[in-house]
Amino acid sequence: MEALIDDVGSFPLPVSLERSLFNEAYFLARQAIIDGKDVRKNDFLLRNFYRVVVDSFSRKLDSGLDVVNYPQHYDMYQQFLDIIHMAMEKGTYVVAEKDTVIPEIWVIKEEAKGFYEKIGRKIPLRVCITGPLELYLKEVGTTLYTDVLMMFAETVRLFAENSIFDSKYVKTEVVTLDEPSLGFQEIFNERDVLIEALERAFDFKCVEKHIHLHSSSMVSDLMKIGNLDALSLEYAASPKNIEGISKNMLMNADKKIRIGISRTDIDSITAELFERGISKPTIQQFVESKDTIRRRLNIAKRKYGETLAFVGPDCGLGGWPTQEAAELLLHRTVTAVKNASTNIS
Repeated sequence: MEALIDDVGSFPLPVSLERSLFNEAYFLARQAIIDGKDVRKNDFLLRNFYRVVVDSFSRKLDSGLDVVNYPQHYDMYQQFLDIIHMAMEKGTYVVAEKDTVIPEIWVIKEEAKGFYEKIGRKIPLRVCITGPLELYLKEVGTTLYTDVLMMFAETVRLFAENSIFDSKYVKTEVVTLDEPSLGFQEIFNERDVLIEALERAFDFKCVEKHIHLHSSSMVSDLMKIGNLDALSLEYAASPKNIEGISKNMLMNADKKIRIGISRTDIDSITAELFERGISKPTIQQFVESKDTIRRRLNIAKRKYGETLAFVGPDCGLGGWPTQEAAELLLHRTVTAVKNASTNIS
């Protein structure tokens, strides 16, 4: 079976929309949804949140992705910490189930029929959620309080469970926990506690469960997570990430892998272009060629065979200069994969 193409999540806002306006609208929209209100009936929320999400998700669909992440425009930490802070006022880090709402998912459910008609098939949805270790580091730090970490894990689990649905038009296929700091620093000495927290966070059913990493240094520990299906790793900008991970390791642990085959590290890309004398790059210059992307795909295929389940951009595109540039990267990645030769020798 060929690897599916997905994206990691974040996406630029329209250049015409101020971030402060979107952030305000996001905060208010989330509370309105929790309270059972229709955000479309509020003109401010309709213009500065609802239509923004609809347009961004449509752009992702247009790129041809096999599995599409909701467009994550809000800060990946505050998206969840805002709600966690409300729970903390009641003396807990566990968010009430009714409050574990990802507003973008609500929008996608409301627009599901239109999205379905747009592409002519049921939409496989990917849901990215900031992982419990990442949230704990941001909110508490590196001192371990096991009971607090487990509460973060339970909150993440509730957000995941509340994002899983299967309608006539859209189905949640993948839930990914984002843990970009994992492996870059020694978070806790107690590796067993770390594994237990992730196992608790992944304690939900009916979807594939991935963990997205920027470093592979703790992969051997993560292989022990029984209810984890796939590791997701940057490769395009960090080729060494896959050096220590073999196909046999994955098969022995009953795991699959997702490999990033197109670069998304926009600051480094911009700096490299500047060094070449390109101070005002076009969107074509920001995005790698299809041949470059295809070469990485072929390397990943040769190395991982049937354990290669997903490919796509390295990471999110929220920091990219325009939606058009981000959309081009998605489209070029899809084209490179779908036009790749079946001969990978």
